[in-house]
Amino acid sequence: MEKDITLSFTDRRQVLAPGALEEKLRACAPILAAAVAGEERYADVLGWRTVDETAGPERVAFLLEQAARVRADADAFVVIGIGGSNQAARAAVKALRPEGGPAILWAGNTISACEMERTLRELNGYQSIYIDCIAKNFETLEPGIAFRVLRQYLEKRYGEAEAARRIFATGTPGSTLHQLCLDHGYTFLTFPEKVGGRYSVVSDVGLFPMAVAGIDITALTQGMRDMRDQLFAAPAEENLALRYACLRNLLLEKGYRLEMLSFFEPRLDYFAKWWIQLFAESEGKEGKGLYPVVASNSEDLHSIGQFIQQGSPILFETFLHVQARDASVVLAHEEKRDYFDYLEGKDFWDINQVACRATVAAHSEGGIPCLELTIPALDEHTLGQLFYLYLFTCYLSAGVLGVNPFDQPGVEAYKGYMFKNLGKPGVS
Repeated sequence: MEKDITLSFTDRRQVLAPGALEEKLRACAPILAAAVAGEERYADVLGWRTVDETAGPERVAFLLEQAARVRADADAFVVIGIGGSNQAARAAVKALRPEGGPAILWAGNTISACEMERTLRELNGYQSIYIDCIAKNFETLEPGIAFRVLRQYLEKRYGEAEAARRIFATGTPGSTLHQLCLDHGYTFLTFPEKVGGRYSVVSDVGLFPMAVAGIDITALTQGMRDMRDQLFAAPAEENLALRYACLRNLLLEKGYRLEMLSFFEPRLDYFAKWWIQLFAESEGKEGKGLYPVVASNSEDLHSIGQFIQQGSPILFETFLHVQARDASVVLAHEEKRDYFDYLEGKDFWDINQVACRATVAAHSEGGIPCLELTIPALDEHTLGQLFYLYLFTCYLSAGVLGVNPFDQPGVEAYKGYMFKNLGKPGVS
């Protein structure tokens, strides 16, 4: 079994000319060199790049201490946040499914009255509840109003002093959220100013909820460092992130408009949502960029498989494979005739792997360009590597595309109309 993350490319239609990737890699070598060095023009948003600036060993130790306090007492922990403020933590918790510790609930990612009502009803079934409101500037509507409702819920249930002990908030120092913590005694954690939301897995934002859930964030951040070291050292021709970035952009130049991330582990469903935000928000500007979509298989093969196989040729696929077997369910002998005897003695894991290989073969033979990103296991260290690989690939890919990977001016467009209609002061 491979110990490293690997990338391969199958191009049966020969969409890319022989040597095109190598030529692109040589041309983009300066983009890699600039990213490794740290570009001055992005100095105020590259806090995640070294890992240690925002998630060094001392900070990780502090977060583990805070998380231990919560885990010792809580049977429910509510993460309040939207977009980059909760995607990475939710991805890790759903992927690794740690046992023990408090139930992890997610709020502040919708304005649905029904969902908030359901969350409050669910909380009534727990004895000891803690919350963490994550908001960089504390101006985003969804976490702001969810924090008010849940803060009031805790105060009504425990009293103000005890509620304050149970409230964490993660924001920018000097923000209104920080002031709220100072005024009322909530525990304040740092949302680094030099890290944007979708890159914030490398900070308190992603790591603290993971630690409360029982994830080994020491191993996860070490995985990030190991991938950082690999990508910083590898030359352009051998650089995993640059190869991925160049392949994506070459296929975009050939008229492909969507990248589909396909996988056969439902545990990766929320990792895929993190991936969607990372690339859509980083590259989708100036009329450019690939639209990121997802296929969670084998379920989605029975819904969109027909289009993928024979529909309009607008997408290429990136398959995310997990190598190491980490579960086993064997089909036992059955006296009742159900017509699945040919699978007797076979393991679900192996059947899933066969289905995955068959899908790659069918789609590539059907003419779809297929990338395969293979990870050795689905554990903390490897997930840390994967997070960092995608962060750095996105940074490089946006550079190849010629857009700023760290801004999101289009996200603000709807907010002006919404805040105006809601009567927010100062908005006209």
